[in-house]
Amino acid sequence: MKKKLSLLLIVVMVLSLTACASSTKGNEANETSVSQNVEAQAEALETEGEETLPESDDQGEEVEEAIEENYSIKDLFAEHGVKAGTCLTTQMTNGIKSQEIILNNFNSATMENAMKPENILNKEKSVEANDIVVEFKGEVKNMLRWAKENGIAMRGHTIVWYSQTPSWIFYDGFEKSNGLVSRDVMLGRMESYIKQVFEQLDELGYLDLFYAYDVVNEAWMEDGTMRDNTWKKVIGDDYIWYAFYYANKYAPEYIDLYYNDYNEQYKTTTLLKFVDTLVDDEGNYLIDGIGLQAHLYTGDAQDAYFRCVDALAEKGLKLQVTELDVSLGAWQKTLKATDENLATQGRYYYNLINGLLKRVDEGSLKMDSITFWGYSDGMSWRREASPLLFTGMNEPKPAYYGAVQVMEKAGFNK
Repeated sequence: MKKKLSLLLIVVMVLSLTACASSTKGNEANETSVSQNVEAQAEALETEGEETLPESDDQGEEVEEAIEENYSIKDLFAEHGVKAGTCLTTQMTNGIKSQEIILNNFNSATMENAMKPENILNKEKSVEANDIVVEFKGEVKNMLRWAKENGIAMRGHTIVWYSQTPSWIFYDGFEKSNGLVSRDVMLGRMESYIKQVFEQLDELGYLDLFYAYDVVNEAWMEDGTMRDNTWKKVIGDDYIWYAFYYANKYAPEYIDLYYNDYNEQYKTTTLLKFVDTLVDDEGNYLIDGIGLQAHLYTGDAQDAYFRCVDALAEKGLKLQVTELDVSLGAWQKTLKATDENLATQGRYYYNLINGLLKRVDEGSLKMDSITFWGYSDGMSWRREASPLLFTGMNEPKPAYYGAVQVMEKAGFNK
């Protein structure tokens, strides 16, 4: 009788294990092509992160394995004096699994959209005050509170930008039915805007969380010309200089001031010339560093990217990787998330991170943070190209092991 019961128990256990194993399997999303040219990519950047997929509740055995084996991006980077960052949304800070992944791997964050101009400038109050008015919403406060409670340092993103900036700030009386204001009035509004950003963060008790801030975002084109926008139209070509001048005036010394841009490998010569214009009357830089967005593809040549990094590093300014993701394929044609392509992506991440950290260790590169533009493909603005470290089911990809420099799991055995 005992033997029969034992056999029955074994059968039940096998069936249970089979059911559990099948319940953890997820389906990969179909891939669609991304931007077909540089300008289309720029348009996508304007609305990055506006749509996200729900976070999976699947705990994932591989996630637990990664945590149990003590893999941690922030711990690895800390050995080189570098912070590990992610972009941040309330969807991430409210999710149990997303919090676990973030707190295990990251000690820095950049709000994906919540601190962009359109989300912090209040038209009604600006009209009432006859001055531009900054107001941080509850979403920002909640994420800052979460960051403070969990020891997460912050990058500010962004103040002066051609995109996601309400057009009414440039008009008389803050009404588009009126004409554009004068250069002097707009300079006054810019100064007030920048002053309020830092003052309000201080009043809220969160200013000391910030170690870097993107003062100006994406002002240059790939052909070396300055991007046309309303800041430039109303103030003139020196609007960038004034933005950094005012930021230097009101930001505390411990917050580094950054110019941030994408396609940096195609803008290297332009950026080298541009930063030399950002000096005060005594020849001191108004800028502390250059943010490299690093929205890359597995088809991009890494030697060309490192030539960009090395050339910019020679200026002696700090560099930060600010929005890293590596899409499968190339901008002309993205690829599906096959095992082979994911292995290629893992190797790309491994070699990229390895090259950056080696330069930091050698002293040729002043880089104190590397920020990934999220961690999960399911919540990425480029999710159709599978650019990040975890799948939409929160399972670590070869890309994750590339980031934590575990060669044997980063696609090198494929």
